[in-house]
Amino acid sequence: MSAAPFLTLIVPAYNEERRLPDTLTQIQNFVKAQSYTSEVLVVENGSEDRTFEVAEAFCKGDERFTVQRAASRGKGLAVRQGMLATTGQYRMMLDADLSMPVEQINRFLPPQQKADIVIASREAEGAVRYNEPGYRHIGGRVINTIIRLMALPGLQDTQCGFKCFRGEVAEDLFSKQTIMGWAFDVEVLYIARLRGYSIVELPIPWYYSPQSHLRPIHDALHIFLDLLRIRGHARRGRYALSS
Repeated sequence: MSAAPFLTLIVPAYNEERRLPDTLTQIQNFVKAQSYTSEVLVVENGSEDRTFEVAEAFCKGDERFTVQRAASRGKGLAVRQGMLATTGQYRMMLDADLSMPVEQINRFLPPQQKADIVIASREAEGAVRYNEPGYRHIGGRVINTIIRLMALPGLQDTQCGFKCFRGEVAEDLFSKQTIMGWAFDVEVLYIARLRGYSIVELPIPWYYSPQSHLRPIHDALHIFLDLLRIRGHARRGRYALSS
């Protein structure tokens, strides 16, 4: 596109060859129905299946869709690459399982929202969870409690995979990102707080996917270690405007 699209949708994809065709078809149907311009970037990051080839085949049929390979594995790396490689006035990350219905996307955008950052929340008043096992919900709340105590007080759900940024805000924040694993969005939101950007939690309907790549105990440990790194980076001034 010669001009920056209004919306960029970024889909990080790891071992998603089975779900991706349906996901991209749903996104395609959504963007076709909108009056604003849009683009969709799939960022494949170290898959062991045919995720890249499946995405590439789909993209050949629609010029709004493109696919890139990330330099290495890591959801945070894939999202960072997508945020910095695109030009949308608004840039939104979407989990490949579309656990939030794609029709919810417009709720993150003007005129409905005017914040610098809008994040999907499964805990804000009005949110509804469907089919989630109790143990997964409890595990998620434990992780979020740790995140709130160590980094982001007041935010009830930092780990839902649907977040929208104004374009210039995305460029500022993701250029400072250092963590490429599951806690990358905690780091990005932490930097956003330091910068004074406005953050809104938007309650959504959310559908549990049994094919989730999340490993609660393993990932909770890595998130905790990443939180220590975030606090250390902050003490050393790594996130300062002048650094």
